Amino acid sequence: MHTHKTLISALLLALGGLLAPALALAADLATTPVTAQGGAGESVSLNAVVEAVRQTTLSAQVPGAIVALRVKVGDTVKAGQELLRIDARAAQQNVAGSAAQVEAAQASLNVAATEYERQKQLFAKNYISQGALDRAQAQHRAAQAQVNALQAQTRAAQTQSGFFVLNAPYGGVVSEVPVTLGDMAMPGRPLITLHDPSALRITAAVPQTLLAGLSAQGVRFEVPGISTLKGPQTATQVQLLPTVDAATHTAQLRVALPANLQGAAPGMFARVWLPASGGAAQAQRLFVPASAVVRRGELTAVYVVDNQGAPRLRQVRLGSPSGERVEVLSGVSAGDKVATDPQTAVRAR
Repeated sequence: MHTHKTLISALLLALGGLLAPALALAADLATTPVTAQGGAGESVSLNAVVEAVRQTTLSAQVPGAIVALRVKVGDTVKAGQELLRIDARAAQQNVAGSAAQVEAAQASLNVAATEYERQKQLFAKNYISQGALDRAQAQHRAAQAQVNALQAQTRAAQTQSGFFVLNAPYGGVVSEVPVTLGDMAMPGRPLITLHDPSALRITAAVPQTLLAGLSAQGVRFEVPGISTLKGPQTATQVQLLPTVDAATHTAQLRVALPANLQGAAPGMFARVWLPASGGAAQAQRLFVPASAVVRRGELTAVYVVDNQGAPRLRQVRLGSPSGERVEVLSGVSAGDKVATDPQTAVRAR
């Protein structure tokens, strides 16, 4: 019994020796509360991206090998210009075969029409019965129907032969050509992507906390790197889509760019500033020191100190930086204490 008490005492002393440094680090851990700031008098900045109003991915309706590729990435094309051609020899043979069948059916129709006229003359002279005349008339109608059917089949084959050529639906710029000469085109496979550079817009994701009372008046935008746009510009056309994404809880805001804007291209980074009114003014924006943010691969988190003083890693979603602080869109609440030194927080866990 005395031996068991000795072992337990030794274990407690060892555990205390291990916990002592961690408790000391936790006691010395520098923390700061999550600050909440109202939006009154300020604008809310959102990251955005430039995209084309008209962007089309062309694909084939019929299978075949690509025998002609007329364009490459960056080429400017006109409406109706040929972009790509697929091997259409089999389709051309089908058209020729259908045309030959039409000619044969037309010859049979001519014979049936001649026979029908002769039978009508004989019937007028009472040389044949009504039944014989009816049979001649039925043969003539059947021959006419056969010609009509084959003509429709030929027109369908001719229409399908046009599927082997891809033309530009509108004037634009070729942005992607994922195939090369000789590749096999299949229905639905992307062959060429083009966009209209004269009509571009900026798209930003607006958190649902900012949607209440959001006004299109006073929205500003900026596209860094475009020399023709000097600083933030006031948007003239703004559209807020009426749906909210269920995964991100954001709504899409679209801002039209000036027509034929030089230097702009789909995919460029942009910023959008929402006016400080309505929901944007009333929303409480949460900030933490930028030094408190931990980035590990795709994980973005902060160490939140619980009621027992132990730091707990918590994933967050960040907004725009503001000096030495950064906005937190989700993951923490106002008043939470976060560790300002993540390295010390790791050792204190």
